[in-house]
Amino acid sequence: MKFETNVKEIILRTHNVKSFRFHRPESLNYKPGQFMFLTIKIEEKEARKHFTISSSPTEREFIEFTKKLTGHSFSDALDALKVGDWVEIEAPYGNFTFEGQFKKIGMISGGIGITPLRSICKYCTDMLLETKITLLYGNHTEKDIIFRKEFEEMQQQNKNLKVVFTVSEASESWTGYTGRIDTDMIKKEVPDYKERVFYICGPPGMVKAMANLLEELDVSKENIRKEIFPGY
Repeated sequence: MKFETNVKEIILRTHNVKSFRFHRPESLNYKPGQFMFLTIKIEEKEARKHFTISSSPTEREFIEFTKKLTGHSFSDALDALKVGDWVEIEAPYGNFTFEGQFKKIGMISGGIGITPLRSICKYCTDMLLETKITLLYGNHTEKDIIFRKEFEEMQQQNKNLKVVFTVSEASESWTGYTGRIDTDMIKKEVPDYKERVFYICGPPGMVKAMANLLEELDVSKENIRKEIFPGY
């Protein structure tokens, strides 16, 4: 469906990532992991791009997407948005979804590619699903971890959710993993990886590398779902 709405709230997630929330019509239904088209005005002209929905369908009061601010014209226009500003949304689209159809899933993501996986994790937590989820999430530094506090809270609420963070450059106080997600990390944190369906989302190079990694571990292609994040 296509509808006009207004900015409800803007949340600064990291130094260069913002979440934009909009009033959600009661008639809008979508699946966790899907994306939407957003139209905004740039110098009185309409401009349109697609973004993954980072909110969960269980969050009825709003629909949200989360964007890394890159300095490009559309990104700058988003950064300039204020509460109450007009937008048009067309949704939902996409098949990178999960609603509980598998007993065990693995998730691998990097940077801003986390957004559809955040939607799925929040949905599973709110719906009290029994699906066992392990998420491996890589970032440049710990300050770049999007939704870190939310994921920590979700783990407290959902005994079936495990989130593992890794960073390329760690501070002295960092106690988690450092470096890229690799076979050793997968074997240690997801020992039953052959029993899981994997969802991978991130920049093209990362998605390809992680899919290759899983195939080397004898995870079948049928058990690997891939989404190259729009915006890379």
